[in-house]
Amino acid sequence: MSTNENTPSARLNRFKNKGKDSTEMRRRRIEVNVELRKAKKDDQMLKRRNVSTLPDDATSPLQENKGNQVLAHWSVEEIVKGVNSNNMELQLQATQAARKLLSREKQPPIDNIIRAGLIPKFVSFLGRADCSPIQFESAWALTNIASGTSEQTRAVVDGGAIPAFISLLASPHTHISEQAVWALGNIAGDGSAYRDLVIKYGAIEPLLSLLAVPDLSSLASGYLRNVTWTLSNLCRNKNPAPPIEAIQQILPTLVRLLHHDDPEVLADTCWAISYLTDGSNDRIEVVVKTGLVPQLVRLLGCSDLPIMTPSLRAIGNIVTGTDEQTQVVIDSGALAVFPSLLSHHKNNIQKEAAWTMSNITAGRQDQIQQVVDHGLVPYLIAILRKGDFKSQKEAVWAVTNYTSGGTIDQIVYLVQAGVLEPLLNLLSTKDSKTVLVILDAVSNIFLAAEKINETEKLCLMIEECGGLDRIEALQSHENEQVYRASSSIIEKYFSGEEEEDQNVVPDSTADSYTFQIQDSTPNSFNF
Repeated sequence: MSTNENTPSARLNRFKNKGKDSTEMRRRRIEVNVELRKAKKDDQMLKRRNVSTLPDDATSPLQENKGNQVLAHWSVEEIVKGVNSNNMELQLQATQAARKLLSREKQPPIDNIIRAGLIPKFVSFLGRADCSPIQFESAWALTNIASGTSEQTRAVVDGGAIPAFISLLASPHTHISEQAVWALGNIAGDGSAYRDLVIKYGAIEPLLSLLAVPDLSSLASGYLRNVTWTLSNLCRNKNPAPPIEAIQQILPTLVRLLHHDDPEVLADTCWAISYLTDGSNDRIEVVVKTGLVPQLVRLLGCSDLPIMTPSLRAIGNIVTGTDEQTQVVIDSGALAVFPSLLSHHKNNIQKEAAWTMSNITAGRQDQIQQVVDHGLVPYLIAILRKGDFKSQKEAVWAVTNYTSGGTIDQIVYLVQAGVLEPLLNLLSTKDSKTVLVILDAVSNIFLAAEKINETEKLCLMIEECGGLDRIEALQSHENEQVYRASSSIIEKYFSGEEEEDQNVVPDSTADSYTFQIQDSTPNSFNF
């Protein structure tokens, strides 16, 4: 989607072609979701540095123990000298010394190593099948360089590392193969361009073949986690999205990983699926038709936040698609999980859940009815009443979409459930786009009231909860659209009230607001 299509006013304009085409009402992630994505950086790392301290004699069999004490103190100059010597033992010691410097927790001297021209040498060491320890040490050093900034990653790519690492995936030594997996994950995680370059060099097939075992549990958990994380980076980033053929190649393995029991594997697999569903309807369809939605919904119901977060994102992305794609989510039992999501102690989960609801209430009337039948309306109203503002904004969209596409019965139920007061209280917000969306909901509710001759009752209810004062105050709003929308409601429904006959205005006895009473018969339509 182009940038201008993602402005809040464009989102509003799309939404305001009421009900004719529900796809218009579905909202892709836009400004609020960019914030969300930035906030989520830590949930799934783009790049990771290997700072584990493996015993040197285990990782580098050629290394004499006596040399270990010296290594920590090598300067970059000494490393250059050692790496460029013709002595294999010295080259290995120098490469290991570089790896140790690059594995330092604080301020590893990545740029110094790059400036010293060591990358091409390390890349050449990746091909030394006759000396697996130097392959491992250089792979580890390069992994950590590629974990840095985009410029640092570029230095590794320009040094010819991608094809060298892909060759190492087939190494008979698991720790070397795993280090190659990790390095490719760091390179792919840099962005779309390097992701596509890793794919173009043919990384997917050898990566997937690492998991081509009868039972995934036979693999070491760290190894499986690394492969899963790298696969998720191959699914990550947009503009452009990954090639569709690559996605189709990876998906069967993701489906398999989604049934594994390791929490980190599940979390990264859910992130991968969330990236793949963050796109056009045909991209969503490729994922949905694998049949993975029911398992995604099962994971949505787990209490583990690192798994719940990306599975909710993926489900939320799927319901931005067609009504049929949304129905798959509903049929998989997702709505039963939403009471706990909409009342979750984490604001971000509440917000994502309300955003997801807003795209379901933008669907068909039978889908809105499912929201009602699962008892979710009171949860949305609770967010309007006391959620944080970002969640409230999403709940406002959910309610407005509901009033736009819902039946009269459904709108009557919404009002009976107590939506008016918390919705109208939000008219005092500074965010004029949200104010416009609320005014749209008010207009929609009035249209329903007119059809069942309950306009006066609705006027009275709005006045009694302080809503009329809030709408009137908006007539002096600086935003012209807000001023026009509020004036239109006042003129149409609240002007000339004083001149009306008293007998037209309903008595304010308890039973006159049938809108608020639950026992009205289904066909009476009374508010």
